Amino acid sequence: MTARPTLAVVGATGAVGTVLLGILSQHADIWGEIRLIASARSAGRKLTVRGVETEVVALSEAAFDGVDLALFDVPDAVAAHWAPVAAARGAVVVDNSAAFRMDPEVPLVVPEVNPHAARNRPRSILASPNCTTLSMIVAVGALHAEFGLSELIVSSYQAVSGAGRAGVDTLREQLALVAGTELGTSPGDVRRAVGEANGPFPAPLALNVVPWAGSYARDGWSTEELKVREESRKILGLPGLRVTATCVRVPVVTTHSLTVHARFEDEVTVDHAREILATAPGVVLFDDPAAGEFPTPADVVGTDPTWVGRVRRSLDDPTALELFVCGDNLRKGAALNTVQIAELVASESRG
Repeated sequence: MTARPTLAVVGATGAVGTVLLGILSQHADIWGEIRLIASARSAGRKLTVRGVETEVVALSEAAFDGVDLALFDVPDAVAAHWAPVAAARGAVVVDNSAAFRMDPEVPLVVPEVNPHAARNRPRSILASPNCTTLSMIVAVGALHAEFGLSELIVSSYQAVSGAGRAGVDTLREQLALVAGTELGTSPGDVRRAVGEANGPFPAPLALNVVPWAGSYARDGWSTEELKVREESRKILGLPGLRVTATCVRVPVVTTHSLTVHARFEDEVTVDHAREILATAPGVVLFDDPAAGEFPTPADVVGTDPTWVGRVRRSLDDPTALELFVCGDNLRKGAALNTVQIAELVASESRG
């Protein structure tokens, strides 16, 4: 790889792709050419990256000629087909889809937690975790490194942008329908007002929360809940870690939140946990509930770190901590982590 590697962004015109281009423009300029790739229908569009207007090219084998690293933010089926093509043509692929996350030959990388995993890539493909996992794992990983994690029980409060543009459009349409009304005071009144305008969700989101995110997996569990379990185990290198997740969709546009009950091998103290979190890369400790200070999606949206508050020891278990965490699901939850992995690979190649 050259000192100024060529970078391809596959899916450059999507919602996460747009955020990704902004991050590339804000970070240190370590790249040579940045090639923008999308579907044939988007070819010819011009997007700005690093202040340069760049034309989007259609996804094809030839589009990867001379590419050193390729960032993929495309649907699972597209990634499953084209990521191996890019790798076969000499690129190191960083994929943001679910296509390769649980492949035993593909590292699942969070640079603040397991940067060493990026060096072990027999298929020249690396995966970035799901946005829900990423919204908490930087904080949980820092605590695990100090205390030794033995169990996770989490509930997520997931923003509608996790369901794509359709999720955002659905919430805004529903909010317009209920604004200025007295709805939300009798059974079914919101559902009747919204009618069929539920978009990708099984129930209205306006004036409501929906205890379901993802699709049905098995035994009553959703795919989102199983992703939190399986990805946390892989990232932390704890294949037997006990993990229980309940994923809830809430009327927030962007930024996922989670309550975390983390049990460790030995007794923990809040003071020590706060010291770890306050100095952990990629974490902001914002925790003074007596003064009304704790993270909320409205404060965290558009920022890069994992924000942590409400740190307290379990009342009934001296080995357990309770946390509330927030993370922008389009930035660290998707685009930022992908860029960070690419920067990690580029730095190792230069070194």
